[in-house]
Amino acid sequence: MELRHLRYFLAVAREGNVTRAAGRLGISQPPLSQQLKDLERQVGTELLLRTPQGVRLTAAGEVFRDEAERIVGATEAACAAALRAARGETGVLRLGYTASAAFNPVVAATIRQFRRQQPAVQLQLEELNTARLVDRLQQGLLDAAFARPDAQGFPGLDLLRLPDEPMRITLPVQHRLAQRTPSGGAPGDAPGGAPGEVAAIPLSALAGEDFVFFPRPVGLSLYDAVVQACRDAGFEPRIVQEAPQLATVVNFVAAELGVSIVPASMAQIAVAGVRHVAIAGPAPRATLALAGRSGDASPLLAHLRAACVQWLAQQADGGAAVS
Repeated sequence: MELRHLRYFLAVAREGNVTRAAGRLGISQPPLSQQLKDLERQVGTELLLRTPQGVRLTAAGEVFRDEAERIVGATEAACAAALRAARGETGVLRLGYTASAAFNPVVAATIRQFRRQQPAVQLQLEELNTARLVDRLQQGLLDAAFARPDAQGFPGLDLLRLPDEPMRITLPVQHRLAQRTPSGGAPGDAPGGAPGEVAAIPLSALAGEDFVFFPRPVGLSLYDAVVQACRDAGFEPRIVQEAPQLATVVNFVAAELGVSIVPASMAQIAVAGVRHVAIAGPAPRATLALAGRSGDASPLLAHLRAACVQWLAQQADGGAAVS
C-alpha cells in the first residue's frame, strides 16, 4: 500500500464520485477505479459502495477514511517540518562564547538579531574559555562560538573575523595614575570634563606595577597580546595575582591587588572602586571571531553568520562604533 492509494481514496470519499475525483486528481477515471480496487484488495474488505448516483463509504470505509486522513496529514506535516529544518527555521543551535566576549556588543546584537529572525530555533548557550570552545567545536559538541583567535586562527575552523576591540588600563580608583585628568586636576574637576575622566596613560607608566590577570591557558590570545604590548613598552609585567576570568580580574583590581589591562567593553561591569583608562600610544587590541567547523553547511550556522554580518553592516552604515 502506497501513500497515493490513500490520497486517491480520500479524494473519492470527499467527492462522492469517481469521475469528479479523477478530474480533481488529474488522472483518468479507469486507472483511478483500478487503484481503488487494488486498495480494497490490500485492506481485505470493501471500502466503497458503487451506486448509480456515485459512491458512498461502507462502515469500514468510514473508519479507514479517518485513519487515512490522519496518516496523510501526519505525512504532510512531516514534510513541512523537514523543509523548515532544511531552511534553518527550526532545530537547535549550540553556541559558545568566552566570558569576556559576552560584553562585546556584537555578541548580544548577533544573538538578538538571530532570535528575531529565527524564533522557532532553540538556542543553547555555553560559556567557556577559548581553548575549551575550540575543543568542543572540533569535537562537534558546539555548532559555533565567539572566541578570541590568535594570528594563526584555529585548526579545522572557519572564522568570521570581527572588529578588534581596544583595550583599557584598569586601575584601583585611589591609584596615583587614576588621579590624572586631561587638564591635570582631579578626576571630574577639569573644566568641562566628564566626572571620572582620566587622562590616557602610556603602557610604560605601568612598569613596576603589580598586575592582576588570568592564566595564559584561559585566554591565550589576550594574554599574549597584553604581555607583548608591555614588552614593547620596555618592561615585563609582574603578575602577582591570577583570576579565572576577566570579570574577577576587575573585582581584584577594585580590591587593590594590582592593575590590569582588559577589553574596553569590560567597563560595562559596574564595579565600584575601579577606573578604566585609555592607553596613550601603541596599545594591544582584543581579537574576536565567530567560529564554526570548516565545511559545515548547516543553515542554522549560515543564519547566525548572516545575523552577525547584518548587524555589523548596520553599524558601519550608521557610523556607530562596534567595540
